[in-house]
This record gives sequence, structure tokens and C-alpha cells, in this order.
Amino acid sequence: MADDPQQNRIRLGWTMVAGLIAVTVLGYLLLAHPGSQQPTPAIPYTTFRQLVTDNRVASIELRGPRVSGQLVSPQRLGQAQQPGKAFTSRVPSFGNDDLMALLEAHHVSVDVKPESETGMGTILIGLLPWLLLMAFFYWAWRSASRGMGGGRLGGPGELNRFLQSPTHQAEVPKVTFEDVAGQEGAKREITELVDYLRDPDRFRRLGAEIPRGVLLMGPPGTGKTLLARALAGQADVPFYSISASEFIEVYVGVGASRVRHLFEQAKKDAPAIIFIDELDSVGRTRGTGLGGGHDEREQTLNQILAEMDGFSGHEAVIVLAATNRPDVLDPALLRPGRFDRHVTLDLPDRSERAAILAVHTRKLPLTTEVDLKTVAAGTPGFSGADLKNLANEAAINAVREGRQHIEPRDFDEARDKLLLGTVRTLAIQPEERHRLAVHESGHTVAAYFLPHADPLYKVTIIPRGRALGGTQQLPEEERHTLPEEYLRDRLAVMLGGRAAEKELLGSISSGADDDIKQASTLARAMISRWGMSEEVGPVDLRDSDEHPFLGREIAQPRRFSERSAETVDKAVRELLIEAEQKALDTLRAHLQQLDALIRRLEQQETLDRRGIEACLGAPAATPASGTTGIQ
Repeated sequence: MADDPQQNRIRLGWTMVAGLIAVTVLGYLLLAHPGSQQPTPAIPYTTFRQLVTDNRVASIELRGPRVSGQLVSPQRLGQAQQPGKAFTSRVPSFGNDDLMALLEAHHVSVDVKPESETGMGTILIGLLPWLLLMAFFYWAWRSASRGMGGGRLGGPGELNRFLQSPTHQAEVPKVTFEDVAGQEGAKREITELVDYLRDPDRFRRLGAEIPRGVLLMGPPGTGKTLLARALAGQADVPFYSISASEFIEVYVGVGASRVRHLFEQAKKDAPAIIFIDELDSVGRTRGTGLGGGHDEREQTLNQILAEMDGFSGHEAVIVLAATNRPDVLDPALLRPGRFDRHVTLDLPDRSERAAILAVHTRKLPLTTEVDLKTVAAGTPGFSGADLKNLANEAAINAVREGRQHIEPRDFDEARDKLLLGTVRTLAIQPEERHRLAVHESGHTVAAYFLPHADPLYKVTIIPRGRALGGTQQLPEEERHTLPEEYLRDRLAVMLGGRAAEKELLGSISSGADDDIKQASTLARAMISRWGMSEEVGPVDLRDSDEHPFLGREIAQPRRFSERSAETVDKAVRELLIEAEQKALDTLRAHLQQLDALIRRLEQQETLDRRGIEACLGAPAATPASGTTGIQ
């Protein structure tokens, strides 16, 4: 049976007290007897005078009434044989007026020094090292006792402060499902949890067990935390919210202790909800780090697993967790009985974006010209957090211009700022400005006349963020699959700026850096992932897997031969050359419109869809989104 922590604390306390007493006694002994050598013998004053008279004294040192001296040769002093030549004596305060004459007559060297002062200052200076040592032992004892159960290292005292902080206190959120726009599928999946939290006995009567753990997965900003809070608010139960990274400290055992006390507190307040954000920071697959099973992160994960297995039938506590990286979670977290229900939150479509904008703008003073459906159509790929930021930036822009209401142009400016960055003031030479206009006009003409390209929204040569200009396209409908015809036209649009420079200026520039990068990535995906090449065929030859939510590639060993890689490289190159040739053919077929667009762009710097149509004529019939720009 394990030792009682209280007994361990008492035993350690008595050990520390004994150590402090021993250190105190040792310090006293050393101060009382600073040296281990034999003390210098003291002789009577009359003996001292006789030695001087007998020429036995070589030198003396006077410190007030105290005399210390050296003999000429060994001499029996009193009853003890002097092992050396040193001695001490004291001079009386009266009857020694002739002492100095006697010393001079016998040629004794006299050295007079000030009388030493011994007071509290000297004593304190001597005791200071020992006081510091005692303070260190006391600090070590307090730290160790905290680690066993009551302080900074994760004991109940620290945990109480941890849980009672404003960030970690249980609350009943005021947010409900009405405040969560979109994500209807996710809300349907967790609605039954609300019924369970409100009336758990109705489920128990039929022997039904509600899932103890629900894992919310999806890209950043899709509303995982908001949905968890809305669940607690809808059920009107206490809500504990914490980030998984807050469980981890440098001291081993702190995270496990925090997990244990958090679950204990939630069980006392049942029915309740525990929400763990960023679960992947502590729930990664075990055995992959350098710490092994004794790593603090793995001990914290083990405690979470144990707590989720430790629920009894009457404890109505549901654990929600959110992550952007479900692929790195430990399998033990995902098995039945733990996080066995997985709810995926996707990026909102157009109608859901309009609903989210309605939620975030209901307290904003919008003019009647603002159409949220139009704003939603111009924000493909935006998450709920992005849309909230968009509304806020629009309000800031209206305040900056001194207006009392938010207009459509505020949303346009906010959208451009989020996509392209803030406007920069650069001194651009006329030759470079003309090249920028040629480059962006090439993108625009290719996108305007190619049949499967996305419709144009705006073209500009005003520097924003890292780009010196940009051509923005917006889809007219949401796309969930990408046809080959659309992808090939998209490649041609990406390379249209480079093709325009080559055709009209006879040279190319570094402005196509990002265009080539995006086109190469897309072409390689078409060849190695989607099988859009007759030479390669339907074979998965990707170099690595992209994370489904973060869009980041995960390094993996290559699973195919060098010859297959060479075949893919050749097919990618041929696809890009074909796309550039398509862009060149499109530009050559519309040179007059291209020249007109270049001149208008140099004059106005920014053209919207109407301005583009005025230069290029009737719009082409074009059917998810894309933004190309020169950097």
C-alpha cells in the first residue's frame, strides 16, 4: 500500500527540522572555536617583564591592554613548555609607566595596533553564511512539501488557486445554439447531449449510456470552442474550459495532478461539461518522444485516460475536446468509452457565411446598401473567425473615415486588407509600374476569356502586404470537386502574368515568383494525386500527405522509385508549359483588349468587375476561388 502523503509530509518536515538544528549547532561551534590548532599560552604580566629583562623577548604587538609577542628561544612559561615562540599577556592599566622604557632598553620591537572591536556587526557577519544555508534548507523543505500535496508544484492548494482563477472557474455560458450560425450538422450531432444533461435519468431507465467524450475536429476558426460553450449554455450546466497546454509544467506530476483535481471538481458539480482545447498538445501518440513513459506530457495523458475510464453511472459529466490535428492523437484517446464520438466542423458555405455575418453584425450600424449575401459570396474559404474579423475591420474602417454607419465599401476594404494586406506606399519607377500593369493585365485577360476560369472581382497595381499588385477572382458557386478543365484553365490564369511580360516586353521578371510556386504545387497535385496524366496514370505518387485541416505537409519517406519521381517531374513540366502556351494563345487573340486594359490600369490603378468589362467587352461565360498576384 502506498504511503500516506500526509505522513510523508510530516516525516520530511521532522527531517528538515533536525537538519536545521544540526546546522545551527555546527555554526555555533565553529564560531566559538574558529580554529583547530592549539591556543597560544597566556603568561602573567610579571613573567612578561622578567622575560623582557632577561632579553628573551624578540618582538611584541600591543592591542590596548592585550600583548602578544615572540620569544627569542623556547622557554618554560608557567607549567607548560611553549612549543613555539609565541605568547600572550595583558598589561595592567596602572603601574606600568616604565614599560616602554624597559622595552626600548632591551631592544624589543614594538608594534602598536588599534584595539579590535567585537560587537553585533561582527557576530552577524560571522553568522551570515550559516543563516543563508538555513534559509536554503527551509526553502527546499517548503518546495518539497508543496510537491507532495499543497502548493506550487501541483498539489491541492495550487490546484484550488488554479481552478478558482477567473479563466478556469466553472460558469454557465450565456451562449446557446441560436448564437452559433451554420454548422447545422454538428449541432444535430450534439443535440442529444443536451437532453442527457438536462434529464440523464430518462436515458438510464433504458440502460442507454451517452458518450463520455466528444472530439470536435476542424480547421482553425470554425467555432469548436463556441459550439462547446453553446452546448453548456443550452443545457444550463457548469462549463469548465481549459487548454491542454495548461496542464503541462516543467515539474513531473503537475499535469496529472491538475487533471485529477479538475475532474473531481466537475464530478462534484455534475451535470457539467469539461472542455479541453488544443487536445493534441498533450494527447499525441505516446512513445514517440525522448521522455518515454516518464515524460510529463505522457503522464498527463495517462491521467486523462484514467479519469475518463473512472466515471460511474450516476456522474453526468461530458468531456469535449477540440483539435486541429486529429491524425496525431493517441489511439487510446479515440477508442470507445473515451472520445468515441467525432464531430467534424467544416468551413461554412455561402448561406452559412451569410448567417454568420448576420450574427456578427447585428449590433453594428449598417446602411441599407449593405447586402450580407453579397459580402458572403465574396468571402469563399473564410471561417467563422475570419468573418468576425471582417466585420470588425469594416467597422474600424468606418470609424477611421469619421462616418457613423458602415457601408459596402468598408467591407470591400476589409476584405482586401485580410486577403492581400494593408496598402503600402512605395516609390515605384515608371518602367516597373508599367511592368506591373502588364503582368496583372495578363492574369485578368486570361481569367476573363478562358471558359472555365472563375469570374473576376478586382485587379489592382497598388502594393498591398507582400504583393505589388493582385488579380482577384470569386466563384459564383461553391465547389466541392475540381474538374480537370477548371484546373487547366486555372493554371493558365496563374501563368498569364508571366506570359504577358514575355509577349509584350520581351523579357520576364521575378514578379512571377509566387505564380510559379502556386502553379507548380497545383500541377504536381494534378499529376501525383489526382491521376490527371496519361503517362503517369491513376497512381498515388505524392511526396507527402497534407494535413487535412492545417494544409501542411507531413514529412514521410518516399514510397516510389526514382524513375517514377522522374516521370512525375516530366509530366508536371509538360503540364505547366502547356498552361503557359494556352495563356499566350489567349493573350495573342485579344491584344487590343489587353493594351486597353493596361492603359486603363496605369491610369486608375484599381478596376472592379464593371471597369474590367468596360475595357474587355462582353464578359465570357465562365463558371474555388483564386487570387494571383505579383510579388
